[in-house]
Amino acid sequence: MNFKNQYCYFFEDEEFAETNREGFRRRVITGENLQLWFWRIRGGSTGSFMHNHVENEQLGIIMRGKLDFRIGDKEDTERVVLGEGEAYLAPQSVWHGDSVFIGDEELNEVWILDVFSPPRTDI
Repeated sequence: MNFKNQYCYFFEDEEFAETNREGFRRRVITGENLQLWFWRIRGGSTGSFMHNHVENEQLGIIMRGKLDFRIGDKEDTERVVLGEGEAYLAPQSVWHGDSVFIGDEELNEVWILDVFSPPRTDI
């Protein structure tokens, strides 16, 4: 199914691009005021470090698998585990990351939808 409609996007596997981190693939859809990053991350992958976005607000939703990470103060933040259907909000300049990706039983993947506003320019 490959409809050519400028407003509709589908979960086609070939549309996910490899990144410079092993086990991380993403698809990015950019509008004028927001941006969606759809991550497909192999369970057990590493490479997530503590970071923040000075100019962007980030809302993440776990769609498959689990995300074990830290969010809040960079120095003293407890770990949180989010499962399917759970979400996090990282306002501008809030530190988050140091993630452990726990793949699901079917695909051994973690699917995360990250929405940024305004759109990131560093991709």
